[in-house]
Amino acid sequence: MSAASTGYRLYADSADEAAVGALLDAGVVAGVTTNPTILRRASFGPADIPRLHARWTAAGARRVFFQAWGGDAAEMLARGRRLAELGPNLTVKLPATRAGFAAGRALAAEGTSVLVTAVYAPGQALGASAIGAEFIAPYLGRLNDAGRDGVAEIGRMAELLDGTGTSVLAASLRAPDAVVELAGRGVRSFTAALDVVWALLQDETSDVAARVFEEDSV
Repeated sequence: MSAASTGYRLYADSADEAAVGALLDAGVVAGVTTNPTILRRASFGPADIPRLHARWTAAGARRVFFQAWGGDAAEMLARGRRLAELGPNLTVKLPATRAGFAAGRALAAEGTSVLVTAVYAPGQALGASAIGAEFIAPYLGRLNDAGRDGVAEIGRMAELLDGTGTSVLAASLRAPDAVVELAGRGVRSFTAALDVVWALLQDETSDVAARVFEEDSV
């Protein structure tokens, strides 16, 4: 079942064990997205992946994303297969390159959930759907940094993929407003840094109202 048929979903884009655990414990996010850069920034490497997967799954993650790497499609495929063995809630991420598409096609044919990441063009989105990927991850912030209209381009990808079984998981979201804008363009799954996820859920007026409710309940 694609994410598009189950309402909006938020994911934590982080490898901070304690902070991600807090979001999972609160039931705020559906799971965790990572990549080699995120792992390295948290001082983790490939050897830590099985432990992190087990930790987050135990905390309630319905989906955990780890990225396969390698110099060619064969290396990516071999690593993707090892990642997939971690559990049914594991989605293998692969870059939107020739090698990544080839490895993704093989993994998807084997029944593995695949996300094609670093998608910057509608043609890549169509290619991801053609190989049977469950998700694509376009990067809003980087599209905007390149002088492009990231919201419009990702919205176009969502429109093209509607009904295909491949869903947009928007990434590189730097502010809560970006999530809301993309939702208005048909995107239903989002991954963001922890501070962005919490900020999305908060409003000062709500906090004031909650304090009044608490005071009046005494």
